[in-house]
Amino acid sequence: MNRIVIVGGGGHAKVVISILKKLNDYEIAGYVDPVDRGSILGARHLGGDDVLPRLFGAHRVTNAVLGIGQLETATLRRALNLTVSSMGFAFPAVISPCAVVNEGVCIGEGTVVMDGAVVNVGTRIGAQCILNTRSSVDHDCEIGEFVHICPGATLSGGVRVGSGSLIGAGATVIQRTTIGDACLIGAGAVVVTDCPGNGRYVGVPARPAR
Repeated sequence: MNRIVIVGGGGHAKVVISILKKLNDYEIAGYVDPVDRGSILGARHLGGDDVLPRLFGAHRVTNAVLGIGQLETATLRRALNLTVSSMGFAFPAVISPCAVVNEGVCIGEGTVVMDGAVVNVGTRIGAQCILNTRSSVDHDCEIGEFVHICPGATLSGGVRVGSGSLIGAGATVIQRTTIGDACLIGAGAVVVTDCPGNGRYVGVPARPAR
């Protein structure tokens, strides 16, 4: 069985570990984090990020998953991805057995699809995304890399989401709408028109935040 390490030890890491245990596809070597948080659902603390080269070499841990969530920007996740991948680690997609991923869907490396998420036919999802609990991505959507779709958010058919964007909890994006790179869509917002990149949008209907 392939061995995998979780990079990070907070709440997001806990959910990722839970999914990995349900999948039973990988042996969880443990987690790396600057803080020793003790055992997390049976996964032990291995040390800080500095132990990763030794894990890859002497201990033959060749797979990794980011256990760091994305609250506003993807900056930290991007940096960790670059550092860890440069050591040789592979980032498999981690898809909960309690999610629904229909045929004709393409999911990029390192992306995590959590319990209750639904991804419909013809959708393409980039690398290192988070599709959080009970999020819904309908048919023929295009999701860039390092996108976080928060719990309960809904993307209707044909939606485009740019790299590094965050769709807040319970937000709704209507069909054929485009959200640019590095956007933040507030919790509960309803997006009915395109949102240019590097902006914050809140409310019903969603408008640029002041």
